[in-house]
Amino acid sequence: MMTFVLASASPRRRALLEQLGLHFSVVVADIDETPRDGEPAETLALRLAQQKALEVLVREPEATVLASDTVVVLDGAVLGKPVDEADAARMLRLLSGKTHQVLTAVSIVRQDYEDTFLVTTDVTFRSLSEAEIHAYVLSREPLDKAGAYGIQGVGGAFVRSIRGSYSAVVGLPLCETVEGLRRAGLTILGDGAA
Repeated sequence: MMTFVLASASPRRRALLEQLGLHFSVVVADIDETPRDGEPAETLALRLAQQKALEVLVREPEATVLASDTVVVLDGAVLGKPVDEADAARMLRLLSGKTHQVLTAVSIVRQDYEDTFLVTTDVTFRSLSEAEIHAYVLSREPLDKAGAYGIQGVGGAFVRSIRGSYSAVVGLPLCETVEGLRRAGLTILGDGAA
């Protein structure tokens, strides 16, 4: 039986894969996630997802490995994970009342196969008050998330609309991931268990 590995420490990605009824192990990738000078956001997300998958494949050579990376982009600028509370508040002020893009790349690899793809979702925030931003930052929810918010948590109250994949904003686009896993030969959702 083919083993399936998620190359991510994200509890959100783990929960999304579990929703699909998949059986998998978790092996956290160890790569440098620093953006390259002038690297477009799309290229960054695709490169990081692919590097994570390939790094884990070296350690798990008999497995099919799935990795993902999410990048938040506002007006062409990447908003990564905030470095501290002040940085989180700065990002939330930037996002307030505007539409930004969430780019989620997925890479599925094994020894004889590689498929890396990108899903883009437009997310529009309502206008946020300073009191809301302050209270949200104090909750600590935004501190480990790209763009300083989690749509699946309290941060979802800031989202006026999305155009695209909700689950991609959480961290893994389920529809496209299922399609990718099927292309890779894994059977899921009525085809049997992976």
